[in-house]
Amino acid sequence: MPALLPETTTPVESALPESALEGLGTRPFGVYVHVPFCATRCGYCDFNTYTAGELDSDSSPQSWLEGLKREFDLAARVLKAPPAVDTVFVGGGTPSLLGADGLRSVLDAVRDTFGLAPDAEVTTESNPESTSPEFFAGIRDAGYNRISLGMQSAARHVLKILDRVHTAGRPVAAAEEARAAGFDHVNLDVIYGTPGERTEDLQASLDAVLAAGVDHVSAYALIVEEGTALARRIRRGELPAPDDDVLAADYEMIDRVLASAGLRWYEVSNWSTSEEARCRHNIGYWRGGDWWGAGPGAHSHVGGVRWWNVKHPARYAASLAAGKSPAAGRELLTDEDRHLERVMLELRLSEGLPLDALDDDGRAEARAAAAEGLLDQSALDGQGRAVLTDRGRLLADGLVRRLT
Repeated sequence: MPALLPETTTPVESALPESALEGLGTRPFGVYVHVPFCATRCGYCDFNTYTAGELDSDSSPQSWLEGLKREFDLAARVLKAPPAVDTVFVGGGTPSLLGADGLRSVLDAVRDTFGLAPDAEVTTESNPESTSPEFFAGIRDAGYNRISLGMQSAARHVLKILDRVHTAGRPVAAAEEARAAGFDHVNLDVIYGTPGERTEDLQASLDAVLAAGVDHVSAYALIVEEGTALARRIRRGELPAPDDDVLAADYEMIDRVLASAGLRWYEVSNWSTSEEARCRHNIGYWRGGDWWGAGPGAHSHVGGVRWWNVKHPARYAASLAAGKSPAAGRELLTDEDRHLERVMLELRLSEGLPLDALDDDGRAEARAAAAEGLLDQSALDGQGRAVLTDRGRLLADGLVRRLT
């Protein structure tokens, strides 16, 4: 387990150790902004989100934005000489509920505190139902250059099980509106393995994705999280649990269909039409970069120190209004922790993991995995890299345990 740091070292004022600040700016640096607001709660979602009925006046978008600006001021003091931001990702929740003006204010706050690198990637997630041509034009003008839309499925009955409220055809229309507004980079999120989803339902979703003409797709197997409405329905026997064999077959189908249309995998759950279309912000996570996560429940990482904020928007805003850090906890990653995370994350990338990142036992396991068809033998021999095969992608989690 990572070493927990004393509460007194939670990032306030100048609390990050000098060792964490060494090299700041030489590694990719991103900013993640968590928007905790949603119009409704999806049955499968366990993210830190709140509907209007779950919050009081102390948890308004305005108080959240004021807290966000105060946290950025804190970041400037903690980082001492904050580098220009390479990537921004506004996630949630439902950032598009802020509207174009609200999202402009968010990006202006990032720009005022850190500055943006000339080629910065700036992404916001959006729910298709809370977007419009005017919305996309407004955020494009504000400086956003990448959109991620939550589609999940094109089948009405699947959306109903997931408690998604958008109409089945709206994500495709939203993607087309985003492209018309000048967004070259548009992602659609897909969830597969929902109880009741048939092969033809997944095919219809993939057909819709391709019809939308997007340059990036993220596809995630449904995970039943404890405490969600979906978990309760499965526990009561109203719905079957996702089947691992079905999930594997679905994944293979997704990869086959997307590859045939020119979308190639670059991370186990992500496909793009080109290297330029890849999500640079997420690549920063996978390659151990630095980022400041702002907002309720957001996580940060700088130079081997990781911390996370309190979850409730009212407590978050109140802490910052009182001049206190919103951090709820913090840990210092050991060399062993960082090694494990490097193997776990880089192995999921299409270029794989350098063999010299493994110890002797790990390299022996890599050779054994290649003999079993889980790693690409030619990449292992020729480039000295552990690269997942198609079969290896299905078994990546277990392979990580073997290599570490």
